[in-house]
Amino acid sequence: MTVALTLSIVIFALVCFVCEWFPADITAIMIMVILMTLGLVTPEEGISGFSNTATITVLAMFILSAGIARTGVVELISTYLNRWGSRSASQQIFTMGAIVAPISGFINNTAVVAVFLPVIEDWCRRQKISPSKLLLPLSYITVLGGMITVIGTSTNVLASGLSEQLGYEPFSLFQFTRLGVITCSVGLLYLALVAPRWLPERRSAQQSQMLQSYGLKDYVSEIVIPPGSRLIGQTLQSSQLQRQFDLDVLELIRGESRFSQPLADKLLQAGDILLVRAPQPCLLQIQAEKSVKILPAVQFGATPPDQKVISEAEGLAEVLLLPTASIVGSTLKETRFRQRYNATVLAIRRGESVMLDRLGKMPLRFGDTLLVQGPKQSLLGLQTNAGLLVTEQPPIEILRRDKAWIAIAIMLGVIIVAAFEWLPILVSAWVGVVLMLLTGCLRPGELYAAVRWDVIFLLAGLIPLGVAMENSGATQWLADSLVTLAGQLPAYWILTLLFVITSLITEILSNNACVVLLLPVAVKLAEALSLNPYALMLVVTFAASNSFMTPIGYQTNTMVYGPGGYRFSDFLRIGTPLNLIMAVITPPLIIWLYGL
Repeated sequence: MTVALTLSIVIFALVCFVCEWFPADITAIMIMVILMTLGLVTPEEGISGFSNTATITVLAMFILSAGIARTGVVELISTYLNRWGSRSASQQIFTMGAIVAPISGFINNTAVVAVFLPVIEDWCRRQKISPSKLLLPLSYITVLGGMITVIGTSTNVLASGLSEQLGYEPFSLFQFTRLGVITCSVGLLYLALVAPRWLPERRSAQQSQMLQSYGLKDYVSEIVIPPGSRLIGQTLQSSQLQRQFDLDVLELIRGESRFSQPLADKLLQAGDILLVRAPQPCLLQIQAEKSVKILPAVQFGATPPDQKVISEAEGLAEVLLLPTASIVGSTLKETRFRQRYNATVLAIRRGESVMLDRLGKMPLRFGDTLLVQGPKQSLLGLQTNAGLLVTEQPPIEILRRDKAWIAIAIMLGVIIVAAFEWLPILVSAWVGVVLMLLTGCLRPGELYAAVRWDVIFLLAGLIPLGVAMENSGATQWLADSLVTLAGQLPAYWILTLLFVITSLITEILSNNACVVLLLPVAVKLAEALSLNPYALMLVVTFAASNSFMTPIGYQTNTMVYGPGGYRFSDFLRIGTPLNLIMAVITPPLIIWLYGL
């Protein structure tokens, strides 16, 4: 009965993760509460995830990664992209892989993509190639590179902690480095030599064409305030234009002068021209109710050079919402985006879809790309927000480049101390955090913003689920079922079957959740069949990060989905062969390197 109840909760968790009724971290906390309420875990076991060494180590690694990013270490390395890059897609991907993969082995891969995404886009702009040729390989390379060391991803750290919890030794820092280097190299060869033929050329590196890709042709117009209009003498704020209608005023043109945000207190005069973002039905409604005249629709990039749509003081930028963005889950109206950032959202790209209507009422999601217009100084301010990624290289002055070598020395120290096992990874990582703060690589106010709290709560909420499965006997039941199913198969096929099952589940489930559920099952399976438990644990650990077929399977895939202008089918076309390659080569490599 207890086994059935526990498995029912596991199924409920899977449904919640797949259907995305709630954010993944909220689902994990709900599951933790349900387990404690039903008595499947004790209160102490229920909150054990918050004190688990894996959770605390991952938290420290987020902060260390932020220290590296804030001091501009990765941007210094980006100069080699321009030096070694060429118009050959294969050489570009090789160059990118040679630089990005080793970094991903020591820095959280989400942070690596956040730093390199604007670098790659700038590189594409210089080379005059489409970013969609490189952003998907960027995501895949960080995933492959993250498997080089234990600290490369939160999944590896969690797997190491679970290994210790299950009665085995935790993974050493470089325990699976040989395996990770080989799989990463094979994956890079595929991405550089085969994938370029299938990668789309969907997004232009040129701004005018980029804007046209959002379909703004029929959404940006000019309206003139004629003599006798009801708007004369009112401010934009008192006129209620932007509150009453689905409309954003981008600029006010008065004779030879152009006024940009903030415009709320500007008194409107006869002859004023308002550059607005609004759908055509909304414009017709405004014309009828406010007595204004609509000029022909403005087409970005199609106007003569001497008739610029947006003044030189204004700028346009794409802003990617990271998982740490405080505005995720809220609407633009609720966050008062225009007032808060002094910038206007013209469109929202979500995966393949571009949304242009009723933007203020749309709940924002992680991975959304906002097309933003505003004063250039305001767009510069967006670059300092930890949860918003402006897909342009940040200016030098907002990075602490004078601290770069200090940050590198601290990170190397953490790695060396952990590698020689002078201190546990948990301790050496937190020593590094303290040193980052004391040396000024990170400021105290940036400490909490650096942490991916959704990942921390996801880990803390899921760990009790693994405890409940162990306590109830559900883990043993699943292992016995696998023994019945595959017990007569050769060891290679058992490892391959486990790899395929894990990699399929991780496409629809968090990779951390996948490890929590399947690593204990792998250990029980190994014990039942007298196989090397470490070999099966490595199969699950590597397969859990083997998520290339969907944009939702891994967070770095979600991050490049919008900026690259990709379609769901692009991930299937490029990622499926890579998944199959990893499924074919990883099990025999594990047998060769670690034995059975």
